Amino acid sequence: MTGKTQTPLVELRDISIAFGGIKAVDHVSIDLHPGEVVGLLGHNGAGKSTLIKCLSGAYRKDSGQILINGQPVEINNPRDARAQNIETIYQTLALADNLDASSNLFLGRELIANGLVDDAKMEAETRKIMGRLNPNFRKFNVPVSALSGGQRQSVAIARAVYFNAKILIMDEPTAALGPHETQMVAELIQELKAQGLGIFLIEHDIHNVMKLCDRASVMKNGRLVGTVDVNEVTDDDILGMIILGKKPAKAA
Repeated sequence: MTGKTQTPLVELRDISIAFGGIKAVDHVSIDLHPGEVVGLLGHNGAGKSTLIKCLSGAYRKDSGQILINGQPVEINNPRDARAQNIETIYQTLALADNLDASSNLFLGRELIANGLVDDAKMEAETRKIMGRLNPNFRKFNVPVSALSGGQRQSVAIARAVYFNAKILIMDEPTAALGPHETQMVAELIQELKAQGLGIFLIEHDIHNVMKLCDRASVMKNGRLVGTVDVNEVTDDDILGMIILGKKPAKAA
């Protein structure tokens, strides 16, 4: 992490979201700095995905404030989020299985030359961005359905980074991956951190949080239990936050 003296990339202040009178998110505040990964944990229904969806534009907050680089913004839909350089990589990755890496990277935002899709330019740009993120990637001309889980993650991440993402939301990126593929994604996350991106990582695996994150924010029943530096707590401390809804005394 580059240091908390900076203005945060993102501040979610006192956010509340209710559905039919049930508060899914109840006055939650978290922030994210450049070059930092913040893990979001909690049982199913804890509110972590709902909270982050108000940043991605999938949901509208009922109250509270979103600040990007210290400036208040309104995010009412995914287009608003992208205008703030926020990109989301969902578990499904939202890739078109029948298309290759470059076609997926530019899907809906194709490069055009003389009125035609410029396939050569798109492949060249894909090779360039993949060279930054995953130099071992070689399968540029096969459908992404033929790629491994880690390679598919690489394509999804490259798409976000190419279009100038500064804030990345990742929804359990290693959930369906084996150890080797998980390590590949971990290396990608480290590279993104080095490039100064801020990452919100929605996770259920405490070991991944301890390995990949700088801080961890735990939610329970729509409320924030607390945010801790992972190098100051243990796996059991975070597990206690999830189950008991209490911040460990040493991190209080």
